[in-house]
Amino acid sequence: MKYFCSLLYFLCSLATLEAQGVAPPPSVTITNNALGPIDFQEQLNTIAFGSCNNQDKDQLMWKPILLNQPDLWVWLGDNIYADTDNMQVMAKMYHKVKSEPDYSKLREQSSIIGIWDDHDYGVNDGDKNYRKKQQSKALMLKFLDVPASDPVWKHEGAYQTYTIGPVGRQVKFILLDGRYFRDELKANPAGTPRYFINETGDMLGEAQWKWLETELRNSTAQIHIIGCGIQFIHDEHAFEKWANFPVARKRLLGMLAQIKPSKAMLISGDRHISEVSKMELPGLDYPLYDFTSSGLTHAYAGNTTEPNRFRVSPLVNQRSFGILRIDWSSATPKITMIARGLDNVEFFKIEF
Repeated sequence: MKYFCSLLYFLCSLATLEAQGVAPPPSVTITNNALGPIDFQEQLNTIAFGSCNNQDKDQLMWKPILLNQPDLWVWLGDNIYADTDNMQVMAKMYHKVKSEPDYSKLREQSSIIGIWDDHDYGVNDGDKNYRKKQQSKALMLKFLDVPASDPVWKHEGAYQTYTIGPVGRQVKFILLDGRYFRDELKANPAGTPRYFINETGDMLGEAQWKWLETELRNSTAQIHIIGCGIQFIHDEHAFEKWANFPVARKRLLGMLAQIKPSKAMLISGDRHISEVSKMELPGLDYPLYDFTSSGLTHAYAGNTTEPNRFRVSPLVNQRSFGILRIDWSSATPKITMIARGLDNVEFFKIEF
């Protein structure tokens, strides 16, 4: 009954906001069963992440995720499949996932953070022109139980940062919003690739770029994990990727090479496959990895031969999620990247 009452209030609040055409302010309580703030002093030993979770498909993947006992779960987009500008419909989809028994168990034992991609943003391959992006942002943040005091509520876009762990064993998460400010892509009538490259376009918008630089320069963390819905390194496939915006991709890689944050890695989703890409970035004294994990409820099973000159793992075309296990026992922490699937089967393991 409490879930019904919460959902009823949720929808009534949204109806009012919809009529006004504005996003819900942080003071409006439209979520249920919030489990409290993140423990920012907790040492992170196991991090799990994933993407592409269709609320209308089975939610069996939460069981093996729970078996790994993650300290933190990171959503990397397509957390629901909404593709709508009807915020009441989107709210019901978020409520359905949040009410899943095994996901509820995960929320009880693990902290949760996340960012969107396109289907949960509201439109497939969406960009800055989506007209309900403010309202959609509010729904996502409420789904994630982001407290009203978090700076994300006070700026345009959904980008966020979290530094978790005791001094000397800190992990900084930088979640990039690749939708709210992203420039347009022109569709390719031939269909392959899906879009023409936007030679001058941007992914993040100037405010987010300045924020990112500040967060990297001022960081005291020993590990930096930068997440975004779409792949950073892989530049050969025909779909959405940072490589469709070469100026923005060059700017990001150049920023990492210049600032040299300690032990930085990238995580991404979207593709309905899992893989690890690796590049040697001039100026950075360690290899840069992009661990892609997708999807939780469905996979691109027909993808068996896709080229990727940066791939250093098997190409996983089955449902999967990512695990990062951190070994803090040495002066420089070690990260083990693991892809797992249904029944907790292990697809690959790579140490960084």
